[in-house]
Amino acid sequence: MEKNVFEITLKDMTFDEIARIMDRSMRIRLGEDVLAAVRKCRDYLDAKTKTHKEPIYGVTTGFGSLCNVSISEEQLSQLQKNLMMSHACGLGEPVPEAVVRLMLLLKIKSLSYGKSGVQVVTIQRLADFFNQGVVPVVYQQGSLGASGDLAPLAHLCLPLVGLGEVWVEGRKRPASEILAKHGWEPITLASKEGLALLNGTQFMNAFAVHNVLKARRLSKLADLIGALSLEAFDGRIEPFYAQIQDVRRHQGQVDTAAAFRQYLEGSQLIGRKKTHVQDPYSFRCIPQVHGASKDAIEYVSRITFEEVNAVTDNPTVFPDEDLVVSAGNFHGQPLALTQDFLAIAVSELADISERRTYQLIAGKRDLPSFLVKKPGLNSGFMIPQYAAASIVSQNKQLCCPASVDSIESSQGQEDHVSMGANAATKAFRVMENTERVLAIELFNAAQAFEFRRPLKSSPVLEELYAAYRKEVPFVEDDQVMYPLIGKSVDFLRAWNRD
Repeated sequence: MEKNVFEITLKDMTFDEIARIMDRSMRIRLGEDVLAAVRKCRDYLDAKTKTHKEPIYGVTTGFGSLCNVSISEEQLSQLQKNLMMSHACGLGEPVPEAVVRLMLLLKIKSLSYGKSGVQVVTIQRLADFFNQGVVPVVYQQGSLGASGDLAPLAHLCLPLVGLGEVWVEGRKRPASEILAKHGWEPITLASKEGLALLNGTQFMNAFAVHNVLKARRLSKLADLIGALSLEAFDGRIEPFYAQIQDVRRHQGQVDTAAAFRQYLEGSQLIGRKKTHVQDPYSFRCIPQVHGASKDAIEYVSRITFEEVNAVTDNPTVFPDEDLVVSAGNFHGQPLALTQDFLAIAVSELADISERRTYQLIAGKRDLPSFLVKKPGLNSGFMIPQYAAASIVSQNKQLCCPASVDSIESSQGQEDHVSMGANAATKAFRVMENTERVLAIELFNAAQAFEFRRPLKSSPVLEELYAAYRKEVPFVEDDQVMYPLIGKSVDFLRAWNRD
C-alpha cells in the first residue's frame, strides 16, 4: 500500500490510526471488502423497495412524526434531497476544519459496513472531499444529539448534491463551484440515502475523538509540567513512592506516580534535604488527582472507540437476514454522558494546575513574591495567575452537564434527546481552556525554576526547560505578558518528546 494512503476496511479503526491519518494529512481509500458490502446492501434495498408492499420508514415514508406518510417511487430521490435542505439549520461558530475532517472520516467509516443503503458513488465522494481538502462548512449549534446530529450532518453532506459551502485552502466557497472545478457531478440520491447521511453521531463523535486525543495529551503534559513545578517549589518525592500507590491500587494513580519518578530521576533538587515536612495538596496529591483524571479519560476513550466503529444511522439494513429495522442507534446518550465526564476530568487538571501556579507566586520556600527579583516595582507574575483562575472558573461553568437535559421535539415522536452535541462542544472548550492553564503553569514554573540555580533537575526536565527557554525568556522586569503566554500555549501544542 502507498505510504500516505490509509485503507478503510471492515476492521475496527483505532485512535492511533485516526491520529496518524489526521496528523500526517494521509489520503484514504475504500477497501474491496467495503465496496462489496456497500454494493450488496444497496442492491438489496433497491430490490426490497420494488417488492415490499408495506411502508419502510425513511425509505418509502417521511421522517420523524411524518413516518406514516407514504412517498411514491418517483419522488424518493427528491424526498432525500428535501431532507438535506430542510435540515440544514446550523447556527453559531463554524466547526474547526480539523473536526469537520474527522466528521468526514467517521461518516465514511460508519457507512462502510454496508448496513446503511448508500450508493458507492456517495461514500466515494465523501472520500474525495477528504482527500482533496474540500471541507464542508458546518456550524456548532443545532443538534439535539438524538435523531443523530441532523443539522450539522446536513451541512456536512449538502455539498454532495451541489449545495451549501465548503472550505478550500482556508477560503469559504460555494460547493457547486468546487464540484465543477473537480469535474464532479452532484450526486442523485437514491432512496434512504439522505437519511443515512443525516442520521448518525458523527458530529458529536468527531468532537469526542478530538477531545479524547487532546485529553490524553493534556494528561501527559500535566504530569510533565507538574514535575517541573514540584522542582521549582522544592517539593518532596515521598508522595510519589510506589508503595503509597500500591496500597490504593487505582491504575491512574499508579501510572501518574511512576511518570513522576521517571521525570525526576537524576535530579539534584528532588534529592536534597528538605526543611519542610509536607507539601500542599496541589503537589502532594498529584497522583490521586491526575490519576483519577487518567482513569476517567481511559473509560471515555473506550466508549468513544466503540462509537467510532459503529453503525449509527436509521433504519439499519441487514441484507443477509432480509431485515430493515427502525430503531435508535442514532441516540447520542453514550457520548453525552462520557463527554460530560471527560469535561469534568480534564477540568480538574486545570483546577489543580492553577493551584500550583498560585503556590509558586506566593513568596514561599525562598521564592520571591510574584517570581521577580524586585517585587513592588514589578508586579511580575501576579496577573497570569488571575488569568488562570478566570479560565478555571469558566471551566466550572462549562462542566454543568448537558446530558441531564432533554427537550421534546418532532411533535413528541422524539421525546427524549441526549444533548450529546452540546456536551461534546462544551468539552471541546474545556480542552482548549485547560491547555491554556497548563501553559500558564509552565510559564510560572520555568520562571521559578531559575531561582533554584545552580542546582540541576533531571535530564528530562532540563531538556523541557531548555526547549522552552528558546521560545519564552526569563522575565527580569515587567513587560507585556500576553505574547509570552501565547508563546507558551504554542510551545505546548508543538512539544513532542515522544
